[in-house]
Amino acid sequence: MTIRSRGKQGGLRAAFSLCLGFMLIVPALLSGQGSVNVDVAAIDRGRILTGAERYFQEPPMTVTAFSSPRSAGGVHEFFSEGDYWWPDPKNPEGPYIQRDGMTNPDNFTKHREMMQRFCKAVSTLAAAYKITHDEKFAARAVKHLRAWFVDDSTKMFPHLKYAQAIKGKLTGRGVGIIDTIHLIEVARSVEVLSGSASLSAADESAIKRWFSDYLAWLMTHPYGIDEREAKNNHGTWWVTQVAAFAHLVGDTSALSSCRVRFKTVLLPNQMSADGSFPGELRRTKPYNYSLFSLDGMGLICRILSTPGDNLWEFTLPDGRNMRKGMEFLYPYIVDKSKWPYPKDVMCFEYFPVRLPTLLFAGIAYNEQKYIETWKKLDPDPTNAEVQRNVPVRQSVLWVE
Repeated sequence: MTIRSRGKQGGLRAAFSLCLGFMLIVPALLSGQGSVNVDVAAIDRGRILTGAERYFQEPPMTVTAFSSPRSAGGVHEFFSEGDYWWPDPKNPEGPYIQRDGMTNPDNFTKHREMMQRFCKAVSTLAAAYKITHDEKFAARAVKHLRAWFVDDSTKMFPHLKYAQAIKGKLTGRGVGIIDTIHLIEVARSVEVLSGSASLSAADESAIKRWFSDYLAWLMTHPYGIDEREAKNNHGTWWVTQVAAFAHLVGDTSALSSCRVRFKTVLLPNQMSADGSFPGELRRTKPYNYSLFSLDGMGLICRILSTPGDNLWEFTLPDGRNMRKGMEFLYPYIVDKSKWPYPKDVMCFEYFPVRLPTLLFAGIAYNEQKYIETWKKLDPDPTNAEVQRNVPVRQSVLWVE
């Protein structure tokens, strides 16, 4: 990546950007990167540039563009409704009732849609900037970043008090925090754009301040604590988000606590001896949720591994580790017809899609078969349910 200097301040920011990149490169080198045959920029170049030209034409739109009368929050506050909650046929105007695994199509989804649109635009434009060094892509990405995090008239407030509300029951819930997993790649995009002539020091500082505020909310608000303690993929993706945002803002204490939590809570409590995730297999979408959980853990390993603490190789005394998780699910990614558990109640036919953890694990373990499978899978699914579960779309942002 070419870093353009803007005097002493620009030089310092460029050096910081290079250091961040080095933090990602070194653990990958130590775990096998360079030993496998993969050039992500070359593989995805056409796809990235085609997408970037499309997103170049789209104006920024934030949560302020849409509102719901059912939201307890204001115009700047993200709102969504619990997916599996429906009107009660016996009391249509009363509190909603749950139908696990069945998404209610009448729920308010516009804020989610705007966030996914934003994340796809920024990550694609940042990826285009990374592989071409063309400032036009960086400048366009910054327009979206400013709209969401800087401009007073359009920015989203850095909390999730009103996510996954349930009509007649709750104005928001801790489980709603999973709605911001798409910001993980936005945070990484900001790191890639750091040092660009298009991202001013003031804007970068304001964006990082937003993520610092949101990180603090995630780690201290009762909803954040509830989500942290979740026993399934929600707990995993809380750690993934905290890790990604802490990496952006340089919060070493949060990064350290995430490493500890991966070793002492996530891996011991969520993975069984055979590498499966029992908490996901018991649910109504066991295939999707198993892949989703593995993807979250793989991203944690990618973000948090250091030369002295390689999470890809961390192993519990009984032998459980990420390698076992990959080995358990990989045959069913290659051939879903062999899946021995119940099919998902919804969207089973749309999975699997391109999972970044296949690429990351292929690099970490020097396993070419993982990378070959990653290359073959669909990188741009169109099904709305699937898109919600694919927060990392531009793998080139995560490799060197």
